[in-house]
Order: sequence, then structure tokens, then C-alpha cells
Amino acid sequence: MTKLTAQAAGTFAIAPTPFHDDGRIDEKSIDRLTDFYAEVGCDGVTVLGILGEAPKLDAAEAEQVAIRFVKRAKNMQIIVGVSAPGFATMRSLAKASMDAGAAGVMIAPPPHLRTDDQITTYFKQAQEAIGDIPWVLQDYPLTLNVVFTPAVIRKIVMDSPSCVMLKHEDWPGLEKISTLRGFQKDGSLKPMSILVGNGGLFLDFEMERGADGAMTGYAFPELLIDVVKLQKAGKRDAAHDLFDAHLPLIRYEQQPGAGLAVRKYVLQKRGVTASSAQRKPGATITAAAKAEVDYLLSRVARVDRRANLQPQSSAAG
Repeated sequence: MTKLTAQAAGTFAIAPTPFHDDGRIDEKSIDRLTDFYAEVGCDGVTVLGILGEAPKLDAAEAEQVAIRFVKRAKNMQIIVGVSAPGFATMRSLAKASMDAGAAGVMIAPPPHLRTDDQITTYFKQAQEAIGDIPWVLQDYPLTLNVVFTPAVIRKIVMDSPSCVMLKHEDWPGLEKISTLRGFQKDGSLKPMSILVGNGGLFLDFEMERGADGAMTGYAFPELLIDVVKLQKAGKRDAAHDLFDAHLPLIRYEQQPGAGLAVRKYVLQKRGVTASSAQRKPGATITAAAKAEVDYLLSRVARVDRRANLQPQSSAAG
């Protein structure tokens, strides 16, 4: 598999980790999920992110999950989240993933970082730990409580030859994208891919600000793919019309704590995964929430038939 570069673009799905109801890793559902992302047209998949419940896996399980996705992916690039409390664990998972054929790795900041110097020093040491492996800088202050200014991002990227992508999910973050693209225009920041997250909540305008695509986990990656393509083709109104139809469900998925349960429920309903289970500790979806999601799906389906899941569709549906 080709390695990740600063020219990466399109849609990289953030994959949940499928579990059986008893908490065991569901390898068959990993295979179906990977096939599903390929069938709908994703350019890549990111595994073992925050959505992937990575902290609930031990080191051996994390390696098992990463390699399973990589081996199944064929032509899609796989990015593996390797964030860990210590650099030894990070280095080990990064090496195993790349040896299996991953395209690159993703690193998020530990929540204890506060000052700009602490942040830049940490990522300098992280890059030293993984060597010349291409890596993605994850900027997710809402969950990680670490705030990157555009200038700090620029320093991290310029100090690391192998940092090729920013996973941008600040909120509000539109001005940050514009500022970073401005740095590139004035020559103070090297070329870098910017893919955006936050469940796709601001994808409509993030693309207009200069994002290269999406890297997030909405249960309809087809929507992310279409909005990215429509915006790149200059079809602004068509992109916003389709996005607006999905927005109520995207918003519902963005609930802290409950969002992953919703996403896993919809993927199970789509026939992609066998169970919507999370590994404990984790939220479960109530009957009332399921009914609300089903109602939202019926409303999305008025505009986008791919959301018509009655009766249950196949994984490719």
C-alpha cells in the first residue's frame, strides 16, 4: 500500500471497532465494515481513533484490529491511531501497522498538555519515537482539552518532515482552516492535507474554507463523499441541499457519550455490523432513542433514498 502524503484528499471514514455483545472483537464484522467502506467509495479508513474505542483495547488487541483492517482494505489507505500514554506502545503499534501495509498513523495529544511549549515538545518526541512514518496530527480540543493555535500547528508540522496531514476538528474551526491555508500561501507552512472531523457537522463550509476532504465517522459515509465531491466540483447549492437533508441525523449523532451508540445502531441496521455493542464502559441505546433515530432516518430518506432502511438493507445498500 502506498504511504500517506500531503496530497491525500477525499473521504477517510473513521471506523468504529465492532464487538460481539459480550465484548469480544468481531473480526467478521471488521471485514464487512472494511468492504462496505470500499464499496461506497471511501478513499481510506482510519482505525483505532477515539470513535474506535481504542483505550478499551489492550496492546495486543489494538494490533490485531489494526492489522485486520489493513489486510482487508486492498486499495484503500488505512491510517492507524497510535496515541498512547507512553512512546514505547506508540512505537510498537506504529511499526506493526506499517509492516502490515498501513499508509500512516495518527497521533492525538494527551490531555495534560497545556502550554505551547509542552505541545510542540510532545509532538517532536512522538515523531522521534515513530521515526520517518508518515503521520497525522489530530486537533480535537472539544474532547482532548488541548488547544492548538494555528501557529503551534505550523511549528509542529514544520518541525516534522513526516507530518503530512492535519485532522481538523476544532469547533468553531473555520477560521483556523483559513489561517492555515493563508500560511501556505505566504510560504511559512509547507503543503499539508487537511481532512475534517466533528461528525461532519461543519463539512459544508469546511470544504469552502479549503479542506481537502473529510475524516469522520457518520453512519452514511456516502453523504460525506458526495458533499466533498460536489464542493470540489463547484456545485455549492447541491452540496448544501444534500448536507442539509442529513443534518438532523448528523446533529443527533454528535451527542457526547450517546453518539457512538447511535452510529453503531445505524450501521447494524444497515447490515454492516452484526451488533451495535460497545465494549464496557459504554453507552447503550434505549428504545426511545432507537425510535427517534428511525424517525430521523425516514426524514432523510425523503431526499436521500440510501437512508430508507425499511426493510433492512444489505451492507452495500
